[in-house]
Amino acid sequence: MTAAVLSHSPSSQAALSARHGKDFVNLAEVPWTPWVMEGTHFKLLAINELSGGFSMLLKVDPGVQAPVHGHLGSAEAYLVEGGFYYEEDDPGYAGYYTYERGGSIHQPVSPQGCVMFAVTHGPLAGCNPDGSVSAVVDCRLMLQLAEANAAAGHVVQLVSGR
Repeated sequence: MTAAVLSHSPSSQAALSARHGKDFVNLAEVPWTPWVMEGTHFKLLAINELSGGFSMLLKVDPGVQAPVHGHLGSAEAYLVEGGFYYEEDDPGYAGYYTYERGGSIHQPVSPQGCVMFAVTHGPLAGCNPDGSVSAVVDCRLMLQLAEANAAAGHVVQLVSGR
């Protein structure tokens, strides 16, 4: 990179500073919000209104098995604590990363519980036993859940630019 690329003019710096006022969020101050399945909680970090995706911290209680669900876009997760697996012979633990392709359908289980940083690049779809869609979890639903728990002020600020 050249110095010209790295330098910032006063006007571009002001535009960057004005975009939303605060760049860092102390997640210790954001309460856990109950998620869409029993034994799970989340802290919403950001939403993508274009794709319907979102980023979050997800906490899963020990012994929780997710319902069968599909990804309408890809998803990524980094395990901060604990672990989970799709197949018993391929578990993920704290410090592991996983990439789930869009279109994948699975049913993860977390025997010891976990906390993960997750990014979805599109909505999630819960599946009925016959394969039909039972629910769609997108950025709008995530924002509604977080707002109902007074845990979305930092996200609303990013979305609205205020």
